[in-house]
Amino acid sequence: MTAPRIFDSAALARRRARAGRIAGDRFLAREAEENLSLRIAAANRRFESVLRVDALDADETVPGEDASFDLVTSTLSLHAVDDLPGALVQIRRKLKPDGLFLGALFGGETLNELRDAFATAEIETVGGVSPRVAPFADVRDLGNLLQRAGFALPVADLERTTVNYRDFFSLLRDLRAHGETNALAQRSRKFLPRRMLAALLASYRPVRATFDIVYLTGWAPHESQQKPLKPGSATMRLADALGTTERSAGEKTG
Repeated sequence: MTAPRIFDSAALARRRARAGRIAGDRFLAREAEENLSLRIAAANRRFESVLRVDALDADETVPGEDASFDLVTSTLSLHAVDDLPGALVQIRRKLKPDGLFLGALFGGETLNELRDAFATAEIETVGGVSPRVAPFADVRDLGNLLQRAGFALPVADLERTTVNYRDFFSLLRDLRAHGETNALAQRSRKFLPRRMLAALLASYRPVRATFDIVYLTGWAPHESQQKPLKPGSATMRLADALGTTERSAGEKTG
């Protein structure tokens, strides 16, 4: 079954190429790289064969031979693929047994303020809503996708950055610097009408933007890895582990 086409891959490539040429503060990419570096250091092992997955071709094929890499990383790119479950399966296959995948992608409530402002402006001026901001996956859904892709010990955690901008055009400048302006396949190709722009600027006050970066961690399965206990196999009560006194739900105190 072919995944639905959400993104215009050619437009996405142009936006990312432009981001590489222009002068801009790619602070979100820098933050993601730093956090991935910390996670690599915390793994406390030497990774000799490393694959970076920071852009996929139009067929969304992850390069490299299967079972060839100790580490695969991806920084702020996987949120813009049509078939994320398929991409994660490919990444898992590229790893050697006990190899590590670390990824960072936008998710959660990213740019929810911009999405709402566009919707308000369009409803006011043209009576409908068109695709303006890409959809972003929930952190719990991303954790489930790691598990479905066959990763062992999957973890998805989220870090939120909220930025207050002087005006809408300052936000637009940062989105361009990150290559994150609209590349949806069903986007309007027309310039934003003056009336709609005025409504957008009126409704988007204060200009605040949420950026949720979801960090994904998963290991290629290996027999040496820690296994979760089967239900009922625990030898210690939770209260003992916490150093507290256990009470039943109906027991009163005082």
